[in-house]
Amino acid sequence: MFARQQREAIEDYEFKGYLIPLTVDWGFHIAFSRLPFEVPLETTQDYENYNARLRAFPTYVDQYIALLREGIETGMTLPQVVLEGYESTIDAHIVEDATESVFYTPFASFPVGVPEEERAALRERGLAAIGNNAVAGYRNFYAFMVEEYMPGARTTTGASELPNGQAYYAYLIRHFTTQDTTAEEIHRLGLAEVERIRGEMMNVIEGVSFEGGFAKFLEFLRTNPQFYAKTPEALLRQASYIAKKVDGKLPSLFKTLPRLPYGVEPVPEDLAPKYTGGRYIPAPVGSTRPGYYWVNTYALDSRPLYVLTSLTLHEAVPGHHLQIALTQELEDLPAFRRATYIDAFGEGWGLYAEWLGLEAGMYEDPYSNFGRLTYEMWRACRLVVDTGMHAFGWTRQQAMDYLASNTALSLHEVRTEIDRYISWPGQALAYKMGELKIKELRHGAEETLGERFDVREFHDVVLANGSVPLDVLERQVDAYVEGKVNATTN
Repeated sequence: MFARQQREAIEDYEFKGYLIPLTVDWGFHIAFSRLPFEVPLETTQDYENYNARLRAFPTYVDQYIALLREGIETGMTLPQVVLEGYESTIDAHIVEDATESVFYTPFASFPVGVPEEERAALRERGLAAIGNNAVAGYRNFYAFMVEEYMPGARTTTGASELPNGQAYYAYLIRHFTTQDTTAEEIHRLGLAEVERIRGEMMNVIEGVSFEGGFAKFLEFLRTNPQFYAKTPEALLRQASYIAKKVDGKLPSLFKTLPRLPYGVEPVPEDLAPKYTGGRYIPAPVGSTRPGYYWVNTYALDSRPLYVLTSLTLHEAVPGHHLQIALTQELEDLPAFRRATYIDAFGEGWGLYAEWLGLEAGMYEDPYSNFGRLTYEMWRACRLVVDTGMHAFGWTRQQAMDYLASNTALSLHEVRTEIDRYISWPGQALAYKMGELKIKELRHGAEETLGERFDVREFHDVVLANGSVPLDVLERQVDAYVEGKVNATTN
């Protein structure tokens, strides 16, 4: 795995992927805004280190601006079409009063490890670092993005239209799926999955005796107030209730559970407008923080309750929190593997976790089950639209129309999702490709072992070694099945 990672890092470097270090909902400036929550802040030295990082931020910004300028010169940029409103991820941190900055949070109250007599000086140095350095860095980056990058970004959409783009996208497919497959094969697979899932969705529509067909049913789901929370607090309460309910199902599905708990929080306001519906935020290794399941409470009329069960299963448990927390607790892994996140494995597991909710009895009404299917359809559509835009010349509007006509996602979420795929070529393929492989391995184990198959053992085997490429996972599961067969015959 280490050798493979280094080969891919070299390959990405040769394609100059480092000249596009931003996506539509992430970047170095967004990651830096999480600093108060993701570094140790227990001692005086921790606070000195924190202040030193704040003071270094303008240099950090200048280095990224140099890369982005080179990207403009060479044609390696994000597409202009996805950058509308991107400045909102920057200007939230340009404040006149340093006490209103997110970076002031650690100075509002100190831990017991910082002596009382040292706090005033640390706070004073922190205020200076925020105002003179952190805010100044964001102001400089804002000016660059608005005046240079956004006007100078490419007007094309697909990765294949980048320099050496077809070969670059082929590399991204291999990287994100960990499989030797082509855009054509993935596109065909996606179309087949869309057709299969559509049949299951129609069964649900017929089951609730809805008259009007598929498109009308989607319109009903998108517009009926019964499917939307009236306040951010109500959405968070519902997400928390679902999360706690599925917690109680875990012992029947897993032998090994993580020690680390998780909380439920809203997506930070500065990220929410261009952010996805939810995400898992891991706890820093060695910290005293839990993991967090973020729920987007921005634009409540675009956050349907019928998909909330699937979202919770994917981002919290038995999805990302369970999987990532278990990896962090593995003590016999080399450090690089404890920190490795392979999208095909992690996102494949998240989508498999949504499906696992069927076995756990989490989809209690036809609408939440339709929400599950719309999430599965969403990931199947990704195979079609990602390859469509990045390999076959699809337009942004064509991709949005395809996603909107096949899923019950809100139109706001359709737009933010398509922009995410445009800005992050290939990553969206990982979900469905990974899920299909995990399901394939489970089906094979069930068929071979029959009554000896234990779903709790199978899940432990899948998660036992952290995040791994899909071919490595297949060897692990095959070895488990073979060992179980040999133990029985001997």
